[in-house]
Amino acid sequence: MTKSKQAPLLSYDHGTSSQRLLGATLGHHFLEVSSSRDKADALIDVGSNQRFSYKQLQEKVNLTARGLLAMGVQTGDRVGIWSTNNAEWLITMLAVWSVGGILVNINPSYKTQEVEYALKQAGVKLLITVPGHRTSDYLKMLREIAHQVFSPDTKFDLSDTPQLESIFVIGNAKDLEGKLVGSVKAFDSLLESGEKIPHSDLQERMQHLQFDQPINIQYTSGTTGFPKGVTLSHHNLLNNAWFAAQAMGLDEKTRFCVPMPFYHCGGMVSSAMATFSVGGAVIIPCPFYDEEKVLQALSSEKCTHVSGVPTMFIGELEHPDFEKYDLSNLRGGFMAGAPCPVQLMRKVADKMHMKEVVILYGLTEASPLITATTVSDSLELRATTVGKIIPGLEIKLIDTVSGAIVPRGVQGELCSRGHGVMLGYWNNQQATQDCIDSARWLHSGDLAVMNEAGYINITGRKKDMIIRGGENIYPREIEEVMHVHPEVVQAQVFGIPDAHLGEEVAMWVMLKPGSEAKTEAISEWLKEKIAYFKVPRHIRLVQEFPMTVTGKIQKFVMREKMIEELGLKDAAEIQTA
Repeated sequence: MTKSKQAPLLSYDHGTSSQRLLGATLGHHFLEVSSSRDKADALIDVGSNQRFSYKQLQEKVNLTARGLLAMGVQTGDRVGIWSTNNAEWLITMLAVWSVGGILVNINPSYKTQEVEYALKQAGVKLLITVPGHRTSDYLKMLREIAHQVFSPDTKFDLSDTPQLESIFVIGNAKDLEGKLVGSVKAFDSLLESGEKIPHSDLQERMQHLQFDQPINIQYTSGTTGFPKGVTLSHHNLLNNAWFAAQAMGLDEKTRFCVPMPFYHCGGMVSSAMATFSVGGAVIIPCPFYDEEKVLQALSSEKCTHVSGVPTMFIGELEHPDFEKYDLSNLRGGFMAGAPCPVQLMRKVADKMHMKEVVILYGLTEASPLITATTVSDSLELRATTVGKIIPGLEIKLIDTVSGAIVPRGVQGELCSRGHGVMLGYWNNQQATQDCIDSARWLHSGDLAVMNEAGYINITGRKKDMIIRGGENIYPREIEEVMHVHPEVVQAQVFGIPDAHLGEEVAMWVMLKPGSEAKTEAISEWLKEKIAYFKVPRHIRLVQEFPMTVTGKIQKFVMREKMIEELGLKDAAEIQTA
């Protein structure tokens, strides 16, 4: 009798755990954690020298939440936060969620056009911001796009952002002198307003909140040329943060240094919220990334964990004074946001004493975590894969043409389903349907291979998204901006390998006949239109683009030519997880 041939094991897996999913709102979960931790450190902002125990932080959050109630924030109202990292960012986050508002994260690097789009598309009612960031004057930009908020008389003045009613500015009185006009006020005045609202009003609001309600909008680059607002719920974020904490082995003794920006899931969810979920302490080393200040905070605050994209860890390891800082308390953290070179992973584990460092993989639309290596995995697995599916989720790899699940060991598009999948893109049903199919599978656009044990390797991207140092950049955004340049016929943007950032942005440009525009001038023009990290580092003026016989532009040919021209062969061959 002939023995039947065994069917190949398919690239499907589901995450299991003895831990049940958390069925609570984030406000209630934080209240539960803070009541049991009371005097323990909760939040330390090194730059502003602010320190909060869990009791103090809960009191500040409650007061801020009552201030939001005083301003008329209703369940479902959008509250924007446009700021670099600081204690007020996280206080605002927790306060907004306590009253059932939807926090809208706005990238600190956004220029006028980009922030205007976010405010208008989300319908932001109240904005919390800082005066500015580096060379960007936030209040000047806001006056241009929401001048009615700055006017003492708002009755006659309409704007492109009519929903925006008030702005609260974080900062000291000296920095804000002369800038607080109309409905633009100091952040402290929000707290003063909260004093007038009884705590019982906040308790009543919290009692009526449900964990499936939307509480966060994060903008991510989109195929339409405009960012899409990923909409996430309490359930999405709380469980994702909790399982990130489990993967890293976080506990009440954790002192987690967060140099990653809070506007992004890596800093907000996988770092800060993960730490809060288990009662650890969040350490903010600086408003925006500075390797020396991160090293100083790791040493002075005796941090046990730190997060970052690969380029951050490279900056810390290569700092000339690296050896003088005491990192002996470090034991773990995570690397994510861009392909993680295997040798860098091993170097971080050795030189930074991070023997328990893990790799996390995901995307904003998944809240963000989909797979993770854990502290229980060998260093080899943690250095060469992005781990297995996290508890409560399903994963499958499918053929990009047929949609069928591929056998293990065969490349396919990574799809996930479960508690992490976003509610959808804010006010964009078509984009949501393009991303999440009828069976609620989220299509990542990433190509991957699953081994027999269920561990995943990311092998490429179905779409041509560029990931530069953890920042997602969609080429069409830049190309559409270039279309309005008076001397440009067409521009093509693509990613090329970079040893430090993972990828860098490159652009080929065809000029109009007779134009004498230079690459430097084009770069300077773009800097006024888009965030700095989107501005191509390498710009080439060309007469034509490589095309197929059917007229389709071949970006991969441009990429290969740039790799050869710039001598990037070694960077292109760097092994990643």
